[in-house]
Amino acid sequence: MKLDEGFLAQMREATRILQKDGPVAATAAIQRALHGSTAQDSSADWSRFLPQAPELRDINPPQASGVEQNFQKLDGIRSRIKAFSGKWADAIAQQAVEDVEIKEAGDLAGKGRFIAGTCTNHAGTRTWKLYIPSGYTGQALPLVVMLHGCTQNPDDFAAGTGMNIVAEDNHCFVLYPAQAKNANASNCWNWFNPRDQRRDSGEASIIADITRQIIREYAIDTRRVYVAGLSAGGAMAAVMGASYPDLYAAIGVHSGVPHGVAHNLPSAFAAMKNRKAKSSAPTTGARKAEPFRHAVPVIIFHGDCDATVDPSNADQVLVQCTSDAVVASKVDSGNAPNGRSYTRTIQSDGQGKVVAEKWIVCGAGHAWSGGSCKGSYTDPEGPDAAREMLRFFYTHERKAE
Repeated sequence: MKLDEGFLAQMREATRILQKDGPVAATAAIQRALHGSTAQDSSADWSRFLPQAPELRDINPPQASGVEQNFQKLDGIRSRIKAFSGKWADAIAQQAVEDVEIKEAGDLAGKGRFIAGTCTNHAGTRTWKLYIPSGYTGQALPLVVMLHGCTQNPDDFAAGTGMNIVAEDNHCFVLYPAQAKNANASNCWNWFNPRDQRRDSGEASIIADITRQIIREYAIDTRRVYVAGLSAGGAMAAVMGASYPDLYAAIGVHSGVPHGVAHNLPSAFAAMKNRKAKSSAPTTGARKAEPFRHAVPVIIFHGDCDATVDPSNADQVLVQCTSDAVVASKVDSGNAPNGRSYTRTIQSDGQGKVVAEKWIVCGAGHAWSGGSCKGSYTDPEGPDAAREMLRFFYTHERKAE
């Protein structure tokens, strides 16, 4: 078959149909092109082609049901197109998949841009994704570094937390470092390894250097750089707060553990459990959380039904970060618009400035509060952790050196 302009036009039309009407309709368009149908046939009933590709009946067009699921569906579309579309299968399938991947990236970016990059230092290489808000024209803006949990990746974490949407509304960059599979098979940050808990060492140094890379390449307000994370990412955010107070003005720890309470996997699992497990240091190796040498503004979220990381960790993170800076504390309560109730502890320093907030979400498990079902480990019924974290962050600036 000659690959002429008419055929290419039909392939572009098939790609458009794939996004609009789904793979069954797109398959029919490809069949028409490969069988030499003319443009006048394009309105024909594509269901007549179903007997030639019955396995396509049950494939739905990619919807917003989770980024990872969408890419799995795209892989299925690619293999099924290749099964019967002949000589130009690779090019057709690749174009179809790339076009839908571009749409997926657009969904995550919203009005802004969502770009990828890589950073390498003495400790290794990690990729990252960066959300650039649409209002950015070179002016200095804040930066929030978001550290995903186990089994997650930047796309999944961005979709689940909705932080890109919040950043767009508040004119902010969002940076998502990505853990590497060869560093941890479950994609967890290695917050429990001694080498990854120290300044200028291991994964802490890589995350810091990714942050510095973005500061060099974009106009970032260096007084307003923050770091937050979920679960293992929350524990790693505590590591960054302890190790780099000159880089991050405040931290957010969601369903995480304090810094320095573990030194290997057994002690990590013990640290994630209750106070009794932590107190059994001779047996488990878990350590008591030690206060930071410097107070770090912190906002904490934790579900009171979290069976993965015990809620008692939230109390220890609070004490560790605030040290002796707190002179006043109050507790209030409320209900999220979507249903869950919460209690919030607010702590202030001698000048009356709020230096810490601890949100305990009633009935919530190990999941990002107020998140979207488009991502993993989210609880849409809780208060919006992304918006509350950014609100808290915006009240803190790192003091000029």
